[in-house]
Amino acid sequence: MRKGENIYLRKDGRWEGRYPKGRKNNGQIKYGYVYGKSYTEVRQKLYPLRIYYQSLVQIQGVSAETFEEWSMEWLNEVQNDVKPATLSSYYYKLTKYILPTIKELSLNELSLETGKILMKNLQNKLANSTIQVIFRIVNKCLNYAKKVGKIHANPFSELKIPKAKATKVRAMTMTEQKTLMDVASKKKKGYGLPTLLALHSGMRVGEIAALKWSDIDFDSNLIYVNHTYQRISTVEARNKTQLILADSKTEASVRMIPISRTLKKLLVNHRKQSTGNFVFSTNGQPCEPRLLTYHFHQIRKKAKLPQIHFHQLRHTFATRCLEANKDIPSVSALLGHASTQMTLDTYVDAMLEQRFQVIKKLDRLIS
Repeated sequence: MRKGENIYLRKDGRWEGRYPKGRKNNGQIKYGYVYGKSYTEVRQKLYPLRIYYQSLVQIQGVSAETFEEWSMEWLNEVQNDVKPATLSSYYYKLTKYILPTIKELSLNELSLETGKILMKNLQNKLANSTIQVIFRIVNKCLNYAKKVGKIHANPFSELKIPKAKATKVRAMTMTEQKTLMDVASKKKKGYGLPTLLALHSGMRVGEIAALKWSDIDFDSNLIYVNHTYQRISTVEARNKTQLILADSKTEASVRMIPISRTLKKLLVNHRKQSTGNFVFSTNGQPCEPRLLTYHFHQIRKKAKLPQIHFHQLRHTFATRCLEANKDIPSVSALLGHASTQMTLDTYVDAMLEQRFQVIKKLDRLIS
């Protein structure tokens, strides 16, 4: 039995009313439902809901698919435009930090207030730097929804993201570096060479793991950095990871690094005992980055150095280069930075002596 527009008498004796909330991904209308003991009760409940969702569709957009549905659709749309590691990062952060809070909300129901609630939840457990990364991903997702006409505007665009405090990575002192290099050079089976390579070239651990003998030109004394080897989370199966050999992450990351005489000698000696295509390999496959990191920490402990990360070897390399020569563009190119400003921002402390020299010259000029 039906009495009135979209109001029905159910078999259980209750009255049911439905109202349109927007459109599903397939274009069909998505309905919401209310119930009551009488036709009048349901009609009274329906009226404000119809007005609300009519306004929502006009202001926010027609899409009533859930954020979870849309985010998975978005990942599918962008998977061919981003690197596997980037796609994995998107998927992990969406499922780990975003969906638990807003997965059931429709796209046209998202608001600035929703963003504030999400922000507060994240601030209870994450650093501001991580929150910034997460919201960059969410905004990419919502901006794409706007681009394809799902919503009229990104509801989070006006959300103020807290600024992250700049964390400085400490370079090793010259004494610490020499101690570490001494222990690494005595390590058997070439286990110390990745550490020495990082200190002589500034290469990242994933780049070292991916390095092939064909990437090294011993005649020209150059290392060509083209690839990276890393473990990433799989999008298809949760809580599973896979190792991938991929192109370097940015155009600037593809670079040539001159080989010093000391490093060349180490690599030539290592090549004599190498049997595979990769400089560091296990059963013909590149060594996993975390295995290289494990050997590094064994060396660090034997050298009795404080807790430092493998990435600090790269920072130490950059700092020594700047101490030896203040040529910012050259150091930036060696590191594979996208700009010299990035190098300056990261290694500003290494330029402290140069700033002293500037002040001395100024003092002589104006005194």
